[in-house]
Amino acid sequence: MTNWKQAAIAISAGTAVILLLKGRRPAAVLVGGIGMAVLASEYPTKFERFREELPEYVRQGTGMIDMAMRIGSKIGELSERRAGAAFEELGEY
Repeated sequence: MTNWKQAAIAISAGTAVILLLKGRRPAAVLVGGIGMAVLASEYPTKFERFREELPEYVRQGTGMIDMAMRIGSKIGELSERRAGAAFEELGEY
């Protein structure tokens, strides 16, 4: 990879992060996309394979988020029950 491509990728990634931190999401996506396009021009076969596998990555990520939400709700329910039991114990004294 040539130096100018490395610089373009690094600058676009840094700028995208700064824009995200400032809350300018559309501009961050645009600048990040430029860096990704430069990277894709260097490694077209790897990006093609990634693009083909992207739906599976999304499915797995969605499944993990669903599982985390279920675990969080179970923890919430258990903590409510525990708090209720502790409150009842205090009422008996």
